Amino acid sequence: MSEAQIKHITTPLTADTIKNLRAGDVVRITGPVYTARDAAHKRMTEALAAGKPLPFDINGQVVYYVGPSPTKPGEVVGSAGPTTSGRMDKYTPALIEKGMRGMIGKGSRSKEVIDACVKYGAVYFVAVGGAAAVISQSIKGEEMIAYEDLGPEAIRRYEVEDFPAIVCIDAEGNDFYKVGIAKYRKE
Repeated sequence: MSEAQIKHITTPLTADTIKNLRAGDVVRITGPVYTARDAAHKRMTEALAAGKPLPFDINGQVVYYVGPSPTKPGEVVGSAGPTTSGRMDKYTPALIEKGMRGMIGKGSRSKEVIDACVKYGAVYFVAVGGAAAVISQSIKGEEMIAYEDLGPEAIRRYEVEDFPAIVCIDAEGNDFYKVGIAKYRKE
């Protein structure tokens, strides 16, 4: 793939950026990305249900489903590969409704998540599982934000530069897993 075919995007995501992304687009993401897995998602949705604020302004933000390994001396983070996104599906529509505009993980998403992407204008990116050491090289800074007691599942703010990902579900509801399979069945 040539550099010209890669879309370079910045966070927080804007409506214009989101509408120009299509399932299957290869992207490089630069800017802040927040980390959270199922335990943090559960706490955030409980906060929303109780009328409490979230630990960060979620508007336009991208959440990376990751539980990084311990940091080695001289590194910003340890290996930081994606985790299975389906575990967040029961929490994700509420967060999209509140303004989250992107997610990074691996694996398929539920119909409810896809419907929320279409309704509110959000995208789901996949990162390559098994490439955690490579992905961690795109993380240039890290800050603890909330739920430190959750250890690797705490919410952190990463500053990323050219984070490699693929648009899996776009704001029109196209799912690259399904589109990609259909493309090869036709050939």
